[in-house]
Amino acid sequence: MRVLVTGGSGFIGHHVVARLRARGDEVRVVDLVGFDDPAVDCVTGDLRDPAVVVDAMEGGFDAVVHLAALTSVLASVNDPHGTYETNVAATEHLLEASRRLGVGHFVFASSSAVVGDVGRSPINEKIVPRPLTPYGATKAAGEMLLSAYSGCYGIVTVALRFTNVYGAGMRLKDSVIARLLRAAKQGTGIEIYGDGEQVRDYLYVTDAARAVELGLGLGHSEVVSIGGERSISMNDLHALTCEVTGIAIPAPHTDARPGEMPAVIVDMAHAHELGFEPELQLREGLTAAWEDFLRVG
Repeated sequence: MRVLVTGGSGFIGHHVVARLRARGDEVRVVDLVGFDDPAVDCVTGDLRDPAVVVDAMEGGFDAVVHLAALTSVLASVNDPHGTYETNVAATEHLLEASRRLGVGHFVFASSSAVVGDVGRSPINEKIVPRPLTPYGATKAAGEMLLSAYSGCYGIVTVALRFTNVYGAGMRLKDSVIARLLRAAKQGTGIEIYGDGEQVRDYLYVTDAARAVELGLGLGHSEVVSIGGERSISMNDLHALTCEVTGIAIPAPHTDARPGEMPAVIVDMAHAHELGFEPELQLREGLTAAWEDFLRVG
């Protein structure tokens, strides 16, 4: 299979590219920065520019894996328009190019943030999206675009609603586990927003790459919730990270942030029906991520 991976130079993208190449796919990356392996074909540029999309799609592809996005919820609150341009307009450019060039599959990295506040009820694919933040809204908009291009043009579109992805290679990320591990390594601390009882699900990055591979193999369009299948409070995650690293990480509480969901508890029944099971549990994944932080200066 010939596959274009957007955001392939990023954290999740590196793992996806490695997995696809290992199974024999021909892969091209398009990203704001170059790919660190010269053996991988890479187009460098901003997908908000239609000319970059044209360059990236040259030669045609069997599938597009669209990972490129602005992923910070807090940044989206500060810059909703920029988040829209990157996360929605670029997605439409790619879908339109896929339609014109006859791309058969389009796998999209969506998010559980599309759902919004359902309290502590399990999140499944049947819940009507009511996102609380510009980031969540852009991912919901992307899903709607996928639905339209599937319905009108027959592209098999798969939206993978990822929970928080973590793991080896995340040293530059601003996500909560990356901040915890960075604080442990540097001898600093982090802030816990609100009372710390907000609950999240964490997905190891190699499991995210496996979900992408699953999406590429589906013969019909889908929206699928993908998580690690264990939800944990921020307070408990902090305690577990201290335990895994052997370091007491200072974590003062500060004011809660607007648009923060009280809980992400994922119902994985549909993912199981499609053949997905997470392989790494949270303690094992945190240990692997911590070893990666220690290995690299």
